[in-house]
Amino acid sequence: MNNTFIQRTLLMAVFFAFGINVNAQQAPAAGNYDPHAAFSPLFYTQNGNEFRSASGYPGAKYWQNRADYNIAATLDDKTNTVSGTVTITYKNNSPDQLPYIWLQLDQNLFNKDSRGNSLIKLGSRYGARGEKVNGGYTISGLTVAKKGGPVKFTSITEDTRMQIRLDQPLAASGEVVTIKMDFSFVIPINGSDRMGHLTTQNGEIYTIAQWFPRLSVYDDVLGWNTLPYWGAGEFYCEYGDVNYSVTTPANHILMGSGELLNPQEVFTAEQLKRWNAAKQSDKTVSIRSAEEVLDPKSRPAKDKLTWKFKMSNTRDIAWSSSKAFVLDAARINLPSGKKSLAVSAQPVESNGADSYGRGVEYVKASIEHYSNKWFEYPYPMAVNIAANISGMEYPGIVFCGWKAKKGQVWGVIDHEFGHTWFPMIVGSNERKYGWMDEGFNTFINGLSSAAFNNGEYKDGRDDLHKAAKYMAQPNREYIMLTPDAMVEQNIGVNLYSKPGWGLNILRDYVLGQDRFDYAFKNYIKQWAFKHPTPFDFFRSMENGAGEDLSWFWRGWFMENWKTDQAVTSVTPSKKDGKIEGYNIAIANLEQMPMPVILEVKTASGKTDIIKIPVDVWMRNKTWTVNYDTTEEVVSVVLDPEHVLPDADDSNNSWKK
Repeated sequence: MNNTFIQRTLLMAVFFAFGINVNAQQAPAAGNYDPHAAFSPLFYTQNGNEFRSASGYPGAKYWQNRADYNIAATLDDKTNTVSGTVTITYKNNSPDQLPYIWLQLDQNLFNKDSRGNSLIKLGSRYGARGEKVNGGYTISGLTVAKKGGPVKFTSITEDTRMQIRLDQPLAASGEVVTIKMDFSFVIPINGSDRMGHLTTQNGEIYTIAQWFPRLSVYDDVLGWNTLPYWGAGEFYCEYGDVNYSVTTPANHILMGSGELLNPQEVFTAEQLKRWNAAKQSDKTVSIRSAEEVLDPKSRPAKDKLTWKFKMSNTRDIAWSSSKAFVLDAARINLPSGKKSLAVSAQPVESNGADSYGRGVEYVKASIEHYSNKWFEYPYPMAVNIAANISGMEYPGIVFCGWKAKKGQVWGVIDHEFGHTWFPMIVGSNERKYGWMDEGFNTFINGLSSAAFNNGEYKDGRDDLHKAAKYMAQPNREYIMLTPDAMVEQNIGVNLYSKPGWGLNILRDYVLGQDRFDYAFKNYIKQWAFKHPTPFDFFRSMENGAGEDLSWFWRGWFMENWKTDQAVTSVTPSKKDGKIEGYNIAIANLEQMPMPVILEVKTASGKTDIIKIPVDVWMRNKTWTVNYDTTEEVVSVVLDPEHVLPDADDSNNSWKK
């Protein structure tokens, strides 16, 4: 989910609040650094096993369950409701018998009596904002069957979860159960900034997600993952195939996850011609122009239309429908030679060249970059929707804030489609570990923005000294907390910025780009469409890069340790009265070690950058750099470009 605005607001406040005095020269405090705590070998408490290898990759007997869905739904734009029937085919690939099954009922968050509603402040981003809505599911017609016929069961609904208690357990290693039910719900105007509906001058835009009952994940780590949906935490889903249809008023255009199976039935003859042309075009093709939005002839002359889609090997699906849509598309070229389709749908108000009029260009560039850099895009379409959601991602489709302009449009589209790789391809548990999708995505977004259109929207480098001052404040928390347990004002930094900064530090200043990229690409490849844990990530990076990084995981992710390096003295070394070098003493004063970047200037104006690996802090609290020179040294500065998170840069410099 996009948190760019929150991040930038927080960081701007931080940067104005804290000044920097690089000229101060003061004796360091005694310091809090303990090399034995930072570099203790006792980081991994469990050995690898047949399910999850010590290499950080899936083990020889790794398993995960599977959930396939068939859904037939209807959108009623008079009552703002969605209703439908879902048939779930669930396969138990685990070695365990399952006497009960848990499902996720996320829409129940918007019931006035939900547990989430008791936690969410009025008007909060993560509630049902914009109206007093008593939402949630109405469910009926629940049946359960196995191969031999109907199964006796009882069911209970507890907030955003449903438990189906089976009379006979689901057998291990391959037995299948079929669950069928009817459901309906009222669409909130803004449901946790992830789905809802928006009134525009030409009609309502519906963005529909978390819309059908879904299987909870049963894994080898926790068993059933049954954390409620409280709003801030996102999702953890099983993979499978989804066939779905949605019936809408005929004047609507609907775009959804997966492949549109019946374009000939839902487009006019001219729109179908343009749709097919877009599949062969690297340039944007207008399927329905802004001028055509109010033309009745731009939609088939019927009362209702049914849109049919198929999505393979996916953890979720979503869709959007409106009579107000301008629709554009173009071909996406993938590394294997396969093609996908970039699509952008937006209201007339957002269709300018400074807004979503460039939406298809942005979608295409983003998908092609990540496909070439990390892992090939797996879906037949990539659909962007401009609506009243600030930014939210689902497999093959994203919802973005309709009022965004210029670089904001690129930023939100690129961020939300970056989520294709985390967590749509690499299916981490983002309800517990939000940083494993938001932080990883923030990291790859920086590389994508630098690459787009010769750096048109390239971000400036973050000042990590200022960021470190913010992170060092007493009310800051550590990354590993679940999002719902985190103070809301810390979510922007702890889920997005700090993990992203951490990966940049590893890539640029610890491992180097080649080793980092190799290990990171293999992590994606090995865990594609599977369920890694944080420790699977840690192990896979260490094994792929050939480096013990437990000091980094411990201080940056498991704790909120501070970094503070200091120049404590600069003394000349002389022989026969002549300078033959300088001894530059550096101290590590806080708990978090980091590599050393030292800038040394001499009287002639010569400048040297000295880089020292983090290893020097394995058994030392101080380190002396022997700098060979016959010139007089006039200044020494630690981390002159502020690329490392030094929380106190008042002791970072020395001047003669």
